Amino acid sequence: MRPKLPDIERRNKPLIIRVSQEEKIRIKSHAKIGKYACMSDYIRTRLFNSNKKVISLDEEASAQIKKLDYELNKIGVNYNQIAKKINTHDVYQLTSNDREVFIQVLVELKKCFSVLQKYMERVESGKN
Repeated sequence: MRPKLPDIERRNKPLIIRVSQEEKIRIKSHAKIGKYACMSDYIRTRLFNSNKKVISLDEEASAQIKKLDYELNKIGVNYNQIAKKINTHDVYQLTSNDREVFIQVLVELKKCFSVLQKYMERVESGKN
């Protein structure tokens, strides 16, 4: 059971607006796409959080971000393998192979950072 809210926070005041059938369908669709619990949540978010930036990416940017996600996942796997190897042995000395892996991880992280920085500059300049 939900905890009781103070009267000032309770949402018990109806607000009636008139929309066409098509507008209602569109609002409902946007609420569903945005994974809002109901149309009221969607409308409140749109009204009261209107100063938030909405970022939309083109196909190229989406593909780049998916590739970046894949690369970051690979880096995480490498780190886990290194951590497991180090934690498995009481005394473990880094080998030249370990150093090579660290260098590869650093190169990939620099690439990822470069891509992220490029898209952040686009967002900050207003080019969505």
